Amino acid sequence: MLGFFKKLFGITNEEVDPMKKFLIVGLGNIGAEYDETRHNIGFKVLDILAKKMEVAFKTEKLADRTEFKFKGRTFILIKPNTYMNLSGKSLVYWMTKEKVLLDNVLVITDDLNLPFGSLRLKTKGSNGGHNGLADIQQKLNTTKYNRLRFGVGNNFGKGRQVDYVLGKWNEEELLTLSERVDLCSETILSFGLAGVNNTMNSFNGK
Repeated sequence: MLGFFKKLFGITNEEVDPMKKFLIVGLGNIGAEYDETRHNIGFKVLDILAKKMEVAFKTEKLADRTEFKFKGRTFILIKPNTYMNLSGKSLVYWMTKEKVLLDNVLVITDDLNLPFGSLRLKTKGSNGGHNGLADIQQKLNTTKYNRLRFGVGNNFGKGRQVDYVLGKWNEEELLTLSERVDLCSETILSFGLAGVNNTMNSFNGK
């Protein structure tokens, strides 16, 4: 798969510039009971991307972390281990430690307001009632940060929202989940290579 991505974006092994850093933050909850749940799509996307780029996560301060270099860019992937409602603490720590500009930070999150598998990259906006985004907004003291929303749909009854987001993917969703996660991986790489505006034009609505 590494060869596939290199071919897709015209990558050569020689093009490496460690000064161009991007922090990619996948949101989720730690613990086996949360694996393969809708709320943990941020973790899943980064797990798949790391596997494709042939790198492995290690548990470090406030997050599981890994990184890879790709066409002169350094992508630092973190999965906060603070639980969802303290995601901002991990993001700010690693953004500061790695000296990453806020414009080069991208948060991957689930979104109940988008149909399943839909992607929407935004540069600002409200937290939409999402606890992880709410904490990030509070810690950064701004609503202006990049977030890539992965639609999980809203097929739940009144009062069942928590059960839905913490529930496992159903059989119908699993039929196309891998394809949508792959597209999300491409969006992340494009964010680093082509910039947020070009990436929004290319991937939003796909």
